[in-house]
Amino acid sequence: LSPDCSFTCHYRCRALVRLDCSGPPGTGDEDDGTEQALEKDTNVDEPSEWEKAELDQAQVEQRIKEYNSQINSNLFMSLNKDGSYTGFIKVQLKLVRPVSVPATKRVPSVQAGRSGPRTSGVKRRTSFYLPKGTVKHLHILSHTRASEVIDALLRKFTVIDNPRKFALFERSEKDEQVYLRKLADHEQPLRLRLLAGPSEKVLSFVLKENETGEVNWDAFTLPELHNFLRILQREEEEHVRQLRHRYARCRQKMQEAL
Repeated sequence: LSPDCSFTCHYRCRALVRLDCSGPPGTGDEDDGTEQALEKDTNVDEPSEWEKAELDQAQVEQRIKEYNSQINSNLFMSLNKDGSYTGFIKVQLKLVRPVSVPATKRVPSVQAGRSGPRTSGVKRRTSFYLPKGTVKHLHILSHTRASEVIDALLRKFTVIDNPRKFALFERSEKDEQVYLRKLADHEQPLRLRLLAGPSEKVLSFVLKENETGEVNWDAFTLPELHNFLRILQREEEEHVRQLRHRYARCRQKMQEAL
């Protein structure tokens, strides 16, 4: 159990886990405090009016021309013959918890001493915090869904955590207020980028942990679920112990009074 991040793991797995717990979360991040005070979650079921707009082929072509004329880089959008279009989106990764990547080190097999010097790979993972302000550009299609963008980002960073633990948010600034809206799995980020234009203040994309208010237990592995059950059992036992101690003290005081 780390004193800074409260990470808990099995004692046999402790040597396989790598965490940078040099200080409590948020240390050295100057921007988080300001943005935390400004952020406001909007209704995830209520997209903006411009997000609901339906464009025909001519309107899409006109929007792409306007978009390309406003950017100062070579990250243009291109219209395809079938009516779809391709382009780039920039996603900022703002993860407060560590991510897991596969370990490359090979360790001797348990049977190596009996059957020879042969080694075999074992399922190991290394956990670490992504650097603050990590940004990734993705080249996607107009019909690429938000869930596919999450999968692509995890592949880029070789993250082996379940994609359902993460969510893609759209971020916008209005009247000195920052708004976040979680994208549904079927939403198309490049279409939103085209409708909003290239301004990052009007629309930007952020990858964060999937905080739904309700825990998505299906996203955890069996060892993680068993670990949670053990933690809950310990917390329950401690709570019962404290209650019994309190009532025992009350009983003792009443007996002394009698």
